[in-house]
Amino acid sequence: MNIVIGVTGASGTIYAIRLIEKLPGELNVIISENGKRIMRFENGFDPKMFPSKVKIYDDGDLFAPVASGSYIFDAMVIVPASMNTVAKIANGISDTLITRTAAVALKERRKLVIVPRETPLSSINLENLKRLSDAGAIILPASPGFYLKPKTVDDLVDFIVYRIMDEIGIRGDYPRWGKDTSLTHQR
Repeated sequence: MNIVIGVTGASGTIYAIRLIEKLPGELNVIISENGKRIMRFENGFDPKMFPSKVKIYDDGDLFAPVASGSYIFDAMVIVPASMNTVAKIANGISDTLITRTAAVALKERRKLVIVPRETPLSSINLENLKRLSDAGAIILPASPGFYLKPKTVDDLVDFIVYRIMDEIGIRGDYPRWGKDTSLTHQR
């Protein structure tokens, strides 16, 4: 699979880092300037540390291949998705590589998974997310489940990462509801 990952200036860049670590194959990654700053601040992570399978594009490079509908990719995940980016995509503003590639995903009917990491949400945020959902995007809030009894923050992060992978068609082997019969019989 050919996956594009957009990382915007919202808290939660650990989700993007972990997703990139877990996805197989070559990846196209677009990181906004604030995304880079937050990645360094929250995780002490420099995007130059990604493995060689990762092709990193500058968010200002609208000449990049992923900006064109003729460039074939299977899915795009924006994780974390800032409300600014959500608003731009929902309203057809394609002034960055992330927003342009998301517009390509929508117009070409490719999978677009939006992972908002914001709380609380205003009515405007909710309307923009609904607009994207109506246009075909999958809205996957970074809201981990607790039924697997997570022991660490990594467990919570992995829950969201595996849900993202499920949505783009990559089935991970991780605990699921009903797989462990003790979960289905607890009260």
